[in-house]
Amino acid sequence: MEDIKAYIESGILELYVLGDVTPEERTQVEAMAQKHPAIKAELEEIGRSLELYAEENAVEPSENLRNRVLNSLVVNLGDDRTFSSTRTADEEEDNVIIPISRARSNTFFKYAFAACLALLLVSIVALISVYNKLQESNNLVASLQSQNQRFANQTSLMDKELGVFHDASFKMVKLQGTPKSPSSKLTVAWSPVKKKVMIDMTNASMPVNDKDHQYQLWAMVNGKPVDLGVFDADTTSTGMKEMKSIASADAFAVTLERRGGSPTPTMDQMMVIGKF
Repeated sequence: MEDIKAYIESGILELYVLGDVTPEERTQVEAMAQKHPAIKAELEEIGRSLELYAEENAVEPSENLRNRVLNSLVVNLGDDRTFSSTRTADEEEDNVIIPISRARSNTFFKYAFAACLALLLVSIVALISVYNKLQESNNLVASLQSQNQRFANQTSLMDKELGVFHDASFKMVKLQGTPKSPSSKLTVAWSPVKKKVMIDMTNASMPVNDKDHQYQLWAMVNGKPVDLGVFDADTTSTGMKEMKSIASADAFAVTLERRGGSPTPTMDQMMVIGKF
């Protein structure tokens, strides 16, 4: 008896009357109703309750709507006759319940697909945002590394330049302007011990050379000019510039030559000269 009571209170009978059960559940309810009169009586009572509820809450259609429905029934009467009149009550219920079940299933998958698609879009947007931030971080790191490298190079160059001025082996030779360029001047740092020659571009005062010409540094050794390399004079030329090595020299001079230098100095283009 307790099992029958629990079965009735489970709500399966109401779902059966409403047609919201699976074929297996419907078969089970009908078997239980044949076996237990209490269940059959409960089904009848639920059916009557639903009928009373429908009658109490029924809405009387307007005259216009009623005429439209009746006309539609008359027009479609021929189509209705194409259906078999031998269908059982169970078959009619099948035609209603199965489509409802399929519709619900289709609706579920439709919403599930929409949810998955929305989640996918959100994930893509999040990944794009993370990727952009990662790229910005990588660019920032690369920029900082480049700046650090430039700073390290500048620091190394400054240390090297300061080392020249603090190194007792270097001699500072002041080159003064010639009648060709009286206002020109240049300082040459030369270490006979290390055989190094450097020119101070920061404090140099030389006319800016054009693209077809360069300045060329010469060392006078026993009265003969020795090529020590070429350089440009412009607003960007700063720091100490190392030239070719030489172990001995009597004097230094600078001439203006064709770009790339000359094997011998052009004497009428001498800009500065200095001796010990």
